[in-house]
Amino acid sequence: MAEIAQEGPEDYHEVEALYDLCFAPGREALSSYRLRDGVAPQADLCLIARGRAGEVAGAIRTWPVRIGRHGALLLGPVAVHPTRQGEGLGGLLIFEVIARARTAGHPRMMLVGDAPYYSRFGFERLDGVIMPPPTNPERVLGIALAPGAWEGLRGEVARAAGDGSAMTD
Repeated sequence: MAEIAQEGPEDYHEVEALYDLCFAPGREALSSYRLRDGVAPQADLCLIARGRAGEVAGAIRTWPVRIGRHGALLLGPVAVHPTRQGEGLGGLLIFEVIARARTAGHPRMMLVGDAPYYSRFGFERLDGVIMPPPTNPERVLGIALAPGAWEGLRGEVARAAGDGSAMTD
């Protein structure tokens, strides 16, 4: 299958090339990228799947964001090399990030994506959590990593401080 490892600085260019291959040229214009600008990713939750030859076959990144003073993790992007799609690598990376985030004590995670696909991982539509426009509210999904983590939480999603600090829970 593939070896899952934490993305290291030496993997950056290979991961970016994979994202360029898998996504439209304007991917960095999406609202989720504005939330990542100037913010370091959650390094322990940025993973790669390496193939037998050592190539990056899949990658997933996670970023801190905030809703008011509450912290959340923004999952994505996740990509699998076209020659490896259909093998379950994307799902493996998502399940692994969720498990590691839960173990690390993060209370909540969100993403922008298709509910029918991401529901199998436990993601549900977030009512009242607003991504920057032009995001379709139907595609704003979240998973509680701790019981009740999304209860009563409403508001606009904003960039975290550059180091992810100044947030509660």
